[in-house]
Amino acid sequence: MPACTDLVTKPWVVAAGVDVLEQPFYARGNLATPGGCLASTYLATWTIARLHGLDAAKDAMHYVAPVGEKEDYVARALRNVVPYLEPALA
Repeated sequence: MPACTDLVTKPWVVAAGVDVLEQPFYARGNLATPGGCLASTYLATWTIARLHGLDAAKDAMHYVAPVGEKEDYVARALRNVVPYLEPALA
C-alpha cells in the first residue's frame, strides 16, 4: 500500500520500499496514512467519521479548529478525508 508522510521522514519510508504519495492523506480499508503538520487532524477526522459518522467528525473538527478558521479548517479536513470513506459514510 502506498503511504503519505512528512518530508523529513520520506527518505526512510522510500528506503523501506514504500511508494510515498505526494498528498496529505491516503486510506485503504482499515489502514490510513496521513503526512505533514495536519496529519493528526486528518487521521482524527477519518477515524471519527468511520466510527461515529460524518456529522460527528465535522463537529469534532469544528471544536478544535482555530478561532477565525473554523469553516476553512473543517472543509480542508473533509476535502482530504471524504474521498477515502466508504460511500455510505461520505
